[in-house]
Amino acid sequence: MSSPALGNEPQHTADSSAHPPSSRPSKTTRAARIALVVLLVAELMNILDHSVVLTALPALQESTGAGPAAVQWLTAGYSLTVAVGLVTGGRLGDIHGRRKILLIGTVVFTLASLLCGLATGPGVLNGARVLQGAGVALMIPQVLATLHVTFDGENRSRAFGLYGAVLSLGSVLGPVLGGVLTELDLLGLSWRPIFLISVPVGLAVIVLGRTFIPESTARKADRLDLTGMLLSALAVVLSIFPLTEGHTHHWPLWCFAMLAAGLLVLGVFLLHQQRRQGDAPLVALSLFRGRQFSGGLSAQLMLGLLCGLFFMTWTLYLQHGLGMSPFHAAVAFVLLALGELAGATTAARTAGRFGRRLPQAGSLIALASMAAYGVQISSRQTDLTLLAMTAPVVLIGFGLGMVGGPLADMSLAKVPHEKAGSASGLFNTAMHLGLAIGTALTALVFFSATAGSPDGAINRTAFTGVLWLVGGMVAVMWLLMFCLPTRTVRAGNRTRD
Repeated sequence: MSSPALGNEPQHTADSSAHPPSSRPSKTTRAARIALVVLLVAELMNILDHSVVLTALPALQESTGAGPAAVQWLTAGYSLTVAVGLVTGGRLGDIHGRRKILLIGTVVFTLASLLCGLATGPGVLNGARVLQGAGVALMIPQVLATLHVTFDGENRSRAFGLYGAVLSLGSVLGPVLGGVLTELDLLGLSWRPIFLISVPVGLAVIVLGRTFIPESTARKADRLDLTGMLLSALAVVLSIFPLTEGHTHHWPLWCFAMLAAGLLVLGVFLLHQQRRQGDAPLVALSLFRGRQFSGGLSAQLMLGLLCGLFFMTWTLYLQHGLGMSPFHAAVAFVLLALGELAGATTAARTAGRFGRRLPQAGSLIALASMAAYGVQISSRQTDLTLLAMTAPVVLIGFGLGMVGGPLADMSLAKVPHEKAGSASGLFNTAMHLGLAIGTALTALVFFSATAGSPDGAINRTAFTGVLWLVGGMVAVMWLLMFCLPTRTVRAGNRTRD
């Protein structure tokens, strides 16, 4: 895919909102293009490392002796750590510089990827995955924030369109890489290359990012709200941990107590933020006054939720329900990837001209295709082949691919530049929190039905139920998109309904 024309990056460390849109150059520069590529590669690493383990799960279980709970934590622990740290990571970028924090996060992520590849047991591997999540929590808020303060008008929409394409590509390229690399068994390393491949990529991001990504900070972000940081982290952990562990321990009372405590701590956090609105809060609550941001944030949460549930259970269905090898399961993910890439490319080329109608159309395409796929699974049973499922799988991907970029663009379009880090952290938190909850829900709606059995019929029945649930989530996401504008008219930085 060729890179669209993009605007210049600001050559200063102050927030670029200090300069009116008319004063910012629109001429395309080589440095701006390279900066965009580096930012998108950083985002791609995050998406890949959430999903790369999916098709390698059976081999990883056999190699390390990991049980169902440990398998869940390979993805849920990663997403949980990311969700805990994203808002803080965004705020750190506002205060200390978005490029600086991105590079620090990339260093942590790269070292953790090396540890994952060298791990000998599930404990060390899960610990390294948590460290990866910490690195990502520093990296990823800087991507959206830097895109938001660097590009304007049509260039901004195209940049966000490419961002959506990367989200779509990464979510399915990860399982493909996981399946192919595990099947190849390079140098007898089995699943380990799925993590080691991130090491040279991370080093490239560090070197190129230091040279080409422009530095930016918020003018009034002078300190970090430590109390707010601790309260937000505690609320997330208290909410996600019992959802992940509850099934394993047969839902004891402490699970429900932790969930209730999580809601209580969330309330305390919001009160604390309200009191600090004039004194450098962790989250700018004024962002939620506009339905465009709050509705888009809710839709993003739902998107993460359905992706976390669908991708985890689909790979198990393909391998246990249909008896596919990791390689053939990877081919199925390729079909989905092609569809997502086509949908995201379509969204990028329209550059925001259709407003909410574009992602809503994508949601309806995905919903109809999931219904068709569910009927096909129920009727074909073990006879379902890759060729037969091509049409619904590609269309599911196409529909979902039309959502990510436009959703991010419209949700953040009216956010002031000085709040870019906070807004970006919240938006990314919604996705990763959704992924963590969706992955945790596999215990309730999939593992509880299969009881860890590799029996094909049991896995097929369980996945069919999951598919209908995911379809319902897509419908809810479609409804939430009514909060987005019907059309967008660019005027410098501003977007008008």
